[in-house]
Amino acid sequence: MLPLTLTLLGFISPPLPVAAQEADKSAAATWAHIELKGSYAEGPQMMGLFGEASESLSEALGRLDKAAKDDGVTGVVLKIDGPQIGRGKLNEFRQAISRVRAKGKKVVAYLDSAAGGDYLVAAGCDEVVMPESGVLMLLGVRSEVSFYKNLFDFLGVKAEMLRVGEYKSAAEPYSRTEMSKEFREELEQVLGDFYDQMVEQVATGRGLTTEKVKAAIDNGPHTANAAKELGLITRVAYEDELTGILKGDKADTTIKLAKRYGKKKIDTDFSGFTGMMKMMEMLMGLEPKARASKNPKIAVIHASGMIMPGASSSDFLGDSTLGSDTLVKAIEKASSDATVKAIVLRVDSPGGSALASDLIWRALEKVEKPIVASMGDVAGSGGYYIAMGADTIFAEPGTITGSIGVVGGKIALDGLYNKIGITTSVVARGKNSGINSTTIGFTDSERAAMTKLLLDIYKQFTEKAAKGRKMEYAKLEKLARGRIYSGATALKLGLIDKIGTLEDAVEHAKQLAKLGPDDKVERLILPKPTSPLESLFGPLNPDEQTRVLADSALFNAINAISPDLADDLRNAWQINRLARESRLMLMPFTIRIR
Repeated sequence: MLPLTLTLLGFISPPLPVAAQEADKSAAATWAHIELKGSYAEGPQMMGLFGEASESLSEALGRLDKAAKDDGVTGVVLKIDGPQIGRGKLNEFRQAISRVRAKGKKVVAYLDSAAGGDYLVAAGCDEVVMPESGVLMLLGVRSEVSFYKNLFDFLGVKAEMLRVGEYKSAAEPYSRTEMSKEFREELEQVLGDFYDQMVEQVATGRGLTTEKVKAAIDNGPHTANAAKELGLITRVAYEDELTGILKGDKADTTIKLAKRYGKKKIDTDFSGFTGMMKMMEMLMGLEPKARASKNPKIAVIHASGMIMPGASSSDFLGDSTLGSDTLVKAIEKASSDATVKAIVLRVDSPGGSALASDLIWRALEKVEKPIVASMGDVAGSGGYYIAMGADTIFAEPGTITGSIGVVGGKIALDGLYNKIGITTSVVARGKNSGINSTTIGFTDSERAAMTKLLLDIYKQFTEKAAKGRKMEYAKLEKLARGRIYSGATALKLGLIDKIGTLEDAVEHAKQLAKLGPDDKVERLILPKPTSPLESLFGPLNPDEQTRVLADSALFNAINAISPDLADDLRNAWQINRLARESRLMLMPFTIRIR
């Protein structure tokens, strides 16, 4: 029998030389594969199974930042599949891509086809790849506003709308047949800013002159081959050819694509009693309680959606309302928590109720900690109102903000009722008792009373804005009058302090709180999301559930037939929800980049 030692030696291989080990290691490269699609809502998503299935903006950006810091990742493949994002979120993604590239890692964008927003994200990458059959729809910017006065006249409906500020055009679609001079003026300026930003982003990202970019826009759309000739994309290739592209001149390199890189894994094993309990916990949004940390924190409070009194909620259209009660409680929680050293208010709201906006503003005024506001896609009217008391205001270059003005009014249905045979008898006491009536329009006395009310609210709005911006009232009031601005223009006018992302705002909040680089700073995300059941069905009342589900089915059917009609329905539904409010701080329109 051979000695045991010889047997063992027979299985031991001599170690590879160091150079050979490095060569073997270099023969493999892992690329993070991240897909961008969906709307990327601001703030925490609903808890449980449905929350894990959707992805918030912060989670998507976190995946890119993780790839930037991951030593095991060579680069990022970004598959862009029609994300529904505004100009604020677009800038957040472009800045996250630049952070990956700053670490010396390439970012390769792949698109089957691309519209403006998709391409502007891709333009910030090292390479842009599109298949031969793809089309680049880089066509510039355009706004189409629908007006309903002729329809209302035909139906016998009268829009009784009042406004303070000649640029406060929120009610124009209901009371006019075309844009006013002021409406067109402000829209021209904002779209001009958007166009200039688009040209600059493409020019710097693709290394082209602004003249060439403008010519490419004016001659669009382009096939993939034509886009490559113009320098708008770098390669014409199919998705399955990406591996070869990533190898470059190192043909012997093994490429590993880490699909769904950094994305939460959903445990879908619901078998047995344990699995059933797990599913119930996910549906109810139950999460394991974590031990309270004593580390210093920055509270990031998300203010997203139309501003309304009461609690935050969602509707069958998928839109969320920002309830003043919900946000005030979140502000008070951050204020009373001794570990919270500063607050960042992330605003993505077109405004809404004047009362609810003021209650949120007041809650922030009472906080004795540094407050930094960060504006997302939109922070206009009431959205600007709640941000104006912050110590510092950040905005994205393409944020829509301003709209410092007030609008109010009602829809009078008496003419329609007469056409269909409905008559109304009235018993009243009080000269202005008919202000809230939806049957008839305002009397002279009621109109005068409403106008005085709106003027008082406008003065309150502008005085607080002037104080918050440390600006003379006359100068601020001239900038107000309901006019909207891009973030870039708002900076020049002094309505905001800095251009930057949410991450920039958080870093600034740390400085104001005098937190050093060695401090282990955590983030407290507020307000907490609702449970999946409540988010899906609203009030847990059988009749209400039936109505919500029926409305949802109707909206989905309309959206499938005509997305534009569905957008109009969405806007009308939001106005309907706000009808009970006599005074509104509301953006004049919704801008969607396609």
